[in-house]
Amino acid sequence: MSAASQAAPRKALLLVNPKARNGGFSLEEVRNVLREGGITPFEPEGDADCTAVIKRHAEGCDLVILGGGDGTLNAAAPALVETGLPLGILPLGTANDLARSLGLPVDPVDAARLITTEEARPADLGCVNGHYYFNVASIGFSADLAGDLTAESKKTWGTLGYGIAAIRVLRRMRPFTVYIEHDGQTETVRTIQVSVGNGRHYGGGMTVEETATVDDGKLDFYSLEVAHWWRLLMLLPALRKGTQGKAADVRAFSTTEIVVKTKKPRPVNTDGELSTYTPAHFKVLPKAVRIISPAPAERPGVAAGPTPGR
Repeated sequence: MSAASQAAPRKALLLVNPKARNGGFSLEEVRNVLREGGITPFEPEGDADCTAVIKRHAEGCDLVILGGGDGTLNAAAPALVETGLPLGILPLGTANDLARSLGLPVDPVDAARLITTEEARPADLGCVNGHYYFNVASIGFSADLAGDLTAESKKTWGTLGYGIAAIRVLRRMRPFTVYIEHDGQTETVRTIQVSVGNGRHYGGGMTVEETATVDDGKLDFYSLEVAHWWRLLMLLPALRKGTQGKAADVRAFSTTEIVVKTKKPRPVNTDGELSTYTPAHFKVLPKAVRIISPAPAERPGVAAGPTPGR
């Protein structure tokens, strides 16, 4: 018998998005793994609004376990901040960018097992115009892509759906003017996308910045100031690695607060959902939530130190 199972059982509010893409796992096996690890899950019926459910049951549980993708986690962020409850993640989405940033297992049963053995560690949140996000917020190409990428295409094609939608968006993408206010200065640029990252991964395989983590107390900004759409294709390898900031036509820096303005209102994509419009006021909220995850040193793929200029 494990030490966890010998201790007094913890009670977990278990919420699983029925529309999540990964439907080929056994929820009963997840429940059994949790119970064996000293966690008693309960699943209230009724209200599909996870924020309302978490607030309603906050006094009667020790942690929240969410099964779904980044959109599910994003929707729960306000309640997690308000209640202070630790979060366990069962990755069931298309991209599972936050789970990958934290080094969580992609298999839901293995992820459940990790919830019973690891501790809740502090993580930052990004915030734009009052909307929280875990991974990245973008204006321009990615926001247009989010508008084109339907739930049905994500469920059918998975991460390939991002590529299919991206081709359609690229054909009509044109540079636009952005005014960036940060660290006491204002910059005016022509760009096809600005992104403000809180975490490490986003968009089903992209990396905000090669040394970024979800708990570094920083926002990582980059602007794709490319003249032609084919240049974006050339940048794809760097965008996957998080080294795009080294390119001559990419502006990149780290900070804690940014204001982005445009000539006309443009939608802002937060963790795959269109949630607000420019002008957009971004800030980081250090250690705003606690997520059950491996120690930072055990997360895969994190560079040993900061790159020059960060």
